[in-house]
Amino acid sequence: MKNIKLIEVPSEIGAGTRGASLGIEAIKIAALDFMSNFFIHFPSEKIQTENKLLYEPIESPYAKRIKGISAIYERVGKAVCDTMKNNFFPIVLSGDHSTAGATIAGIKMAKPKSKVGVIWIDAHADLHTPYTTPSGNVHGMSLAATINENNKDCAVHELDEETTKYWNSLKNLGKIAPKVLPEDVVLISLRDYEKEERYLIEKHGMKVVTTKEVRTKGPENVVRAVLRYLADCTDIYISFDVDSLDSSISKGTGTPVSNGLREREAEDLISKFMQNRKVCCFEITEVNPTLDKENLMAEIAFNILQRSVNVLLMN
Repeated sequence: MKNIKLIEVPSEIGAGTRGASLGIEAIKIAALDFMSNFFIHFPSEKIQTENKLLYEPIESPYAKRIKGISAIYERVGKAVCDTMKNNFFPIVLSGDHSTAGATIAGIKMAKPKSKVGVIWIDAHADLHTPYTTPSGNVHGMSLAATINENNKDCAVHELDEETTKYWNSLKNLGKIAPKVLPEDVVLISLRDYEKEERYLIEKHGMKVVTTKEVRTKGPENVVRAVLRYLADCTDIYISFDVDSLDSSISKGTGTPVSNGLREREAEDLISKFMQNRKVCCFEITEVNPTLDKENLMAEIAFNILQRSVNVLLMN
């Protein structure tokens, strides 16, 4: 049985839409509505944010608020690293997905010799860099930072010194880069990405599992195939962005996309992955209750969280 620790990161400065910083509280409200005392069962740590930057002018247009994100990376990386070194299983609840790069850095800092595999359940690839970004939102860059990729082949922007410095600090957090090899990343339910990201997926031969594949083969077979693909990895991190769900149910997130997973498919996938002993960390991200009716997105996220933790506790 694993000791679980919750790491709460109510930061939203990496996102383009406002409100994701409220996602964690919304998930807690969902737990209360379900009469669940889930959140009093586990120790938790709340990471200090830099959300005050939302009220200030943007300094780096191609990596908005990256200075604040760099500070959060340090805090999250340390929290995840310390949690794992103390033999706890970190479950990260984050506002926006930029945090994931820091979570992975924390895993690598705790276990520098490990070969980390990443299961990225997300409508988006998050493989942009400040050189290629169409939006400047850093939540679209976390995987690129993790695999230490600038993608200068597809560059459309020139970066100033400051942006370059902070971007390098994200990629090199923990003094290890890359944290993960691109061939050890599996993208599930990916369906909304730009040509610059496709270039990296093809260049590195990254594995993509479509929503259609999940539907035709079934979650169990997909899980088996993915774990076989990541067989060489010693540790596996799972990142679940709620926009991987179909836009008919994922209203409460900043970037909903049609043709996504059904709630049950996501729940089955994640709980089956969680049965594998290599899984060392799980993150849920991008719940935005300000875009939602009836707190539906947070309720779905809570159901998935609860079922995943139950699986961990049984292992």
